[in-house]
Amino acid sequence: MSKTLILGGAGFVGGHLARALAESSESVDVVDNFARGVRDPFLRDLAAKPNVRLIDADVLDETLGSHLADDYSTIYQLAAIIGVRYVLARPYDVLRDNMAIQSKVIELGRKQRALSRLVFASTSEVYAGSLLYTDIPIPTPETVPLALTDLAQPRTAYMLSKIYGEALCHHCGLPFTIVRPHNLYGPRMGLVHVLPELMLKARGLPPGGALRVASPGHRRTFCYIDDAVEMMRRLAVAPAAAHGTFNLGNQDQEVSIGEVARLVVQTVGRSDLEILPLPDTLGSPTRRCPDMKWTVGVTGFRPRVALEDGIRRTYRWYDENVFASGGVSAT
Repeated sequence: MSKTLILGGAGFVGGHLARALAESSESVDVVDNFARGVRDPFLRDLAAKPNVRLIDADVLDETLGSHLADDYSTIYQLAAIIGVRYVLARPYDVLRDNMAIQSKVIELGRKQRALSRLVFASTSEVYAGSLLYTDIPIPTPETVPLALTDLAQPRTAYMLSKIYGEALCHHCGLPFTIVRPHNLYGPRMGLVHVLPELMLKARGLPPGGALRVASPGHRRTFCYIDDAVEMMRRLAVAPAAAHGTFNLGNQDQEVSIGEVARLVVQTVGRSDLEILPLPDTLGSPTRRCPDMKWTVGVTGFRPRVALEDGIRRTYRWYDENVFASGGVSAT
């Protein structure tokens, strides 16, 4: 039985990844400090599986190594300080801690007896400077040169911490794969993502009310979490993915935020609502879409969940587990 370590594994992506790996009979250790993740029924069911071990620890804790083995074949590095609101409020902490976390993970990887792959979750934010200052193609391939946004801007701290993490992968001497997620969504993603935010607002508005939508003309492609997890798993074992960087997303379903809002209104059953456009969010790119040719070519997998279906699945989960019951999915 192969053995996998997921750092930052109690959160949105890590939880779904851990469940998929556990269901395929892999031995999975999940490490999280629960700064954002919550011990919800999803996670309790996951921890109850005989091949899953949930470890409540911080990656930066000096004692972490005493809880872990030295025979992991795969390490997924998902641990980081994320979230636009946190980044804007504490950019120094984001830059400092994310750099330190990545260095610590590489030290851990070097202690493994037969590590086959370190999978590092970067971000689509690394393209922000290139989108701002250069004429790059959209859909955007992984090969475009990366340019930095203004170093004084708080959002640059998060982007720079991820570029630093990518550079460490390239120079650490470990077998690695870098993934750059683009707008992943689904159950347990918290309430600060555009989809659950719109769902919660639409539910609570009075009849004939106005759903206020920021940046309605900005365009994005959304990738359902099950599809993203499948791509990550395939990249982690594909020989051609070693020492490579791959977009993680869905190229084929680009929509405007305004169109997403209309889909949410229909899904929630609130067709009586008016969609009220708000100004564009400062620092948010007008368009972001990944070129997925390389990822699809290496994995042999294309995203399967259509946006309408994914929004229905996501709303159904939030309606049952958060909105109606008062539960939480992330802090």
